[in-house]
Amino acid sequence: MLKACQGYFATAAIFSLAINVLYLASPLYMLQVYDRVISSGSEITLLMLTIALLLAFGALAGLDAVRTRVLTRTNIRLDRKIAPRVMTAMIDRSATFGGTRSQLLRDFDTFRQFITGTGIHAIFDLPWAPIYITVIFFLHPFLGGFALGSSIILILMAFLNEWVVKPPLAEANEAATRCYNFTEMSLRNSEVLRAMGMTAGVLKRWGRDRNRMLQRQTTAGDRAATIQSLIRFLRLSMQSLILGLGAYLAIERLTTVGAMFAASILLGRALQPVEQIVGSWRGFVLARGAFLRVRELLAAIPPSEAGLTLPRPKGQVSVEALSFVAPGTSRPILRGVTFQIEPGEVLGIIGPSGAGKSTLARLIVGVQAPSAGAVRLDGADVSTWIKSSLGQHLGYLPQDIELFADTVAANICRFEDGEDKDIVLAAQMAGVHEMILRLPHGYNTQIGEGGAILSGGYRQRVGLARAIYGNPVLVVLDEPSSNLDSYGEAALADCITQLKKRGTTVVIISHRSATVSAVDKILILREGAAEAFGPRNEILSHLMRPVPVHAVQGTTN
Repeated sequence: MLKACQGYFATAAIFSLAINVLYLASPLYMLQVYDRVISSGSEITLLMLTIALLLAFGALAGLDAVRTRVLTRTNIRLDRKIAPRVMTAMIDRSATFGGTRSQLLRDFDTFRQFITGTGIHAIFDLPWAPIYITVIFFLHPFLGGFALGSSIILILMAFLNEWVVKPPLAEANEAATRCYNFTEMSLRNSEVLRAMGMTAGVLKRWGRDRNRMLQRQTTAGDRAATIQSLIRFLRLSMQSLILGLGAYLAIERLTTVGAMFAASILLGRALQPVEQIVGSWRGFVLARGAFLRVRELLAAIPPSEAGLTLPRPKGQVSVEALSFVAPGTSRPILRGVTFQIEPGEVLGIIGPSGAGKSTLARLIVGVQAPSAGAVRLDGADVSTWIKSSLGQHLGYLPQDIELFADTVAANICRFEDGEDKDIVLAAQMAGVHEMILRLPHGYNTQIGEGGAILSGGYRQRVGLARAIYGNPVLVVLDEPSSNLDSYGEAALADCITQLKKRGTTVVIISHRSATVSAVDKILILREGAAEAFGPRNEILSHLMRPVPVHAVQGTTN
């Protein structure tokens, strides 16, 4: 992440060097005024020194502004380079493991804003503190030793601040993450909360993490404020004490009055970055935690390797000894499932709840990688196929349909620059074209987050139009009729018929007779295993075969 912007950071470091060199102008000015101008009474020398000081301050202000601009551009470059990678990793992780929230993108923003914000200036300035201390040593060894000791004390105080603030702040961040995740979950289920009067109970559960977050934030804030106040007291005291030490040395004729004041200014400049870092310590801790979480995400989901783009497949699907075990569990969801369907065939997958039907659908489209076995499309393993290329040939309607906060047209064409006629054709095949025309702005109607302005049945049919958009060779439909009325079921059956005429391979998970009657083959799943697979009529006759009387009696006995 940092390597992508190392040129910008190097430039900012060079500007920091120039800025810190120019900060020497003030103590040098004071040194010359007290030691030369006052003793010589030369007004022209005072004027020239003052002009030189103002020029140095002007250059310092200009360089500081440029450094800020450089870091701002770093912020933009870092976002453009890394944010898409973070977003892609979040999508992949959510599809593979589930449970990924937008918090990780907020973590990236927290880290990005910190390393390119004003708080980073103190970190750039800190390495130059030894230079100021070295200059103080040149003024007098006693002054230099006092400055070095003062710096060590403040650095130890910074470590003390880390030690006392880190535990409660880490607990507060964990509670905040739980609170935000629970908030997102509550908003997604707002209808249930209001309908069943669950708001009070949810608020109580939500407040538990919220109160824990506030409690630990208060503890961390109180501790940080105490340490910061102590550091400010020490810094101001040290700046004054070095004046006293310098005055003593001046009385003893061991140094000059100008050196006394110059040492005080230099010490203040040397200690200032330490105080600033401690002052922004909470931001530093938050940025560090955010960085570690983002790094963990990117390490767990490495970028997809570039591969060979395969030609458009015909639609043959081969499932070979497919097994899947969810991460963190030992019980397999699918066990050795094997079957094959030819291009243009329609496969119906049926079975009781928990049989693994939706998991099989996700494995077929390559959303998840199998624990064993393979799903092949025209002989190529879909889990190793380039996702951007594979997606052009697939259509997928998940059981929990989600639409995006954009126009109807953008949702159907998958946010690509598609032809209008292709969008309309997909909508017509899904039987939703007439409904879209009745919306306020037709295909350009904003449907809101999750398709809020649409009913459940219409959302499902728009999702179906998205799945069949672009003439895919394989379409997987998971319970596509769950929210449909009789007209919607008829439109779905007609859509499947049209897909079959196109030569599209269709895998459909459904219990409705209107859709099962349109399939060519049936796969029965039970407890993750394939119980039966074959032509539709053969499997249906097997299911409806009457049980012999003696078998029933044997069971009774």
